[in-house]
Amino acid sequence: MDVVAVDERAEPAPPADVPPTRGVGGVLLVGGLVGAVVSLVLLLDKLALLADPTFVPACSIDPVLSCGTIMKTWQASLLGFPNPVIGLLTFPVAAAMGALVLGGVALPRWAWWSLQAGTTAGMLFVHWLVVQSLAVIHALCPWCMVAWVAVIAMFWWVTVANLRAGHLGGAPAALRHHGWGLAAWYLAIVVAIVATFPAWAAGLVGL
Repeated sequence: MDVVAVDERAEPAPPADVPPTRGVGGVLLVGGLVGAVVSLVLLLDKLALLADPTFVPACSIDPVLSCGTIMKTWQASLLGFPNPVIGLLTFPVAAAMGALVLGGVALPRWAWWSLQAGTTAGMLFVHWLVVQSLAVIHALCPWCMVAWVAVIAMFWWVTVANLRAGHLGGAPAALRHHGWGLAAWYLAIVVAIVATFPAWAAGLVGL
């Protein structure tokens, strides 16, 4: 009987449900492009509002979904200039990094650490904005919420990729079925929105 030689030095294949590096590249590319477009739209609306205080942004739909209300608050210019400027400076970088990964470029470890730092900062900023929108301003910006989704997805996938690669000292086995965690994260934000605006949310579904 023939005996098949096994190369014990071969590395085991990663679990099928752990996102491949190119998957992370796709999330960064799409999330970065979407975030950049959203930031540009918001910045143009902000400039129009500064030029004409009576200007009503297209995303001001009702008393809850009201970009105009949020644009007039200090939270919309946390660093002294409109928040969308931050997005215009950072989202294209994320998109470019994603394009490189999709193109097969092997990013050095420092680049992955930079992505981790950037997406973590973005994630924390997004959740500060979520709290401000729900608890302080009592209004939501539809375009901002699109950016929230993009930033959280990029943070999640970059973190999983870094753990999988050992850049953060994580173990791939702990990352199985990680998609449920991301879905639960989004659901928690939706629940928080519904709990803050119950009558408005009920109206959306005809109750």
